[in-house]
Amino acid sequence: MRIKFVKPGLLTTIQDQGRWNYLALGVPVSGAMDALAANMASIVLGNEKGSAVLEFTYAGACFETETAILMAYAGGGAVMRINDRDLPILRPVYVPAGALVTLIKSPEGCRTYMAVAGGWNIPVVLGSRSTYLPARFGGYQGRAIQAGDVIGAVRNFSDSTRQILKSLQGNLLKFTSWSMAAQQFLPANRFQIRVVPGREFTWFEGGSLVSFLTKPYTLDLRSDRMGYQLNGTQMLRSVKKELLSTATLPGTIQVTGDGRLVILMVDGQTTGGYPRIAHVAMVDLPLCGQLKPGDQIQFSEISAVEAEILWLDRSYQLQKLEIALTNKLNNRDNLWR
Repeated sequence: MRIKFVKPGLLTTIQDQGRWNYLALGVPVSGAMDALAANMASIVLGNEKGSAVLEFTYAGACFETETAILMAYAGGGAVMRINDRDLPILRPVYVPAGALVTLIKSPEGCRTYMAVAGGWNIPVVLGSRSTYLPARFGGYQGRAIQAGDVIGAVRNFSDSTRQILKSLQGNLLKFTSWSMAAQQFLPANRFQIRVVPGREFTWFEGGSLVSFLTKPYTLDLRSDRMGYQLNGTQMLRSVKKELLSTATLPGTIQVTGDGRLVILMVDGQTTGGYPRIAHVAMVDLPLCGQLKPGDQIQFSEISAVEAEILWLDRSYQLQKLEIALTNKLNNRDNLWR
């Protein structure tokens, strides 16, 4: 299974769930900005956890299927379309060879993830296939996808995938009669971000802390995979001492010297000297991955225990869903439209 890019879009890279074992060596996590959507795209195809996916930022990308492919996509950045027909989201879709797939703008978010049966055939670098653009390693030749690039899937398909591909041979677009419901994993308000107080939370004046937890902040244009700069009420410090460079993670919220907030994202540095006012709960970090410049968010405080329970609950729900979808894919009487 292979595709060839006609247009790469604004930013298209290969990502997975990231490289978490090298933070002590100063290597950022990288990986999908919306890890939940990336996971869903893989799970609905029966792929292994951590399989490589394509991360599209906004719309505009266009690719041609050089061979027939079995794919799925998730996320709110775009809708995939062939001619005038939209491809259904979060369903296995059989696309015949020679089809031209275009990504059309969607108002739901800014990133879309495409998985292919078996996962994309990309070398593993430091335990991950994710692209880390600043250092130019991982992913597809350590860079963003360009026009003319051809990428293919691994060939060691599962037996169920092999049987599906055998039964779907032909020139017709087909997809399953069932789909995954992403809404069960997403809160009603996707702009309410839960945070856990950081080690330096008490370094700030009471009025600033009240504003931090009650007033909205707007995502600045100067935001990328490394970090989001937020516009809003200036944070005033009551403790003036300097902080030695200390550990940070994706989701760490730092306060710069001029009182501005920065949320570190997946390509962010592993240490920093700015005070850490809070950390985004891991369960809500995928919500941040879909934010666009101009979006307004508001923070709400939870405890570290609550954040851990939320994360464990989501992991359990995803595990149950994975088992259910595996049974669906193994069903010989699976209905395809």
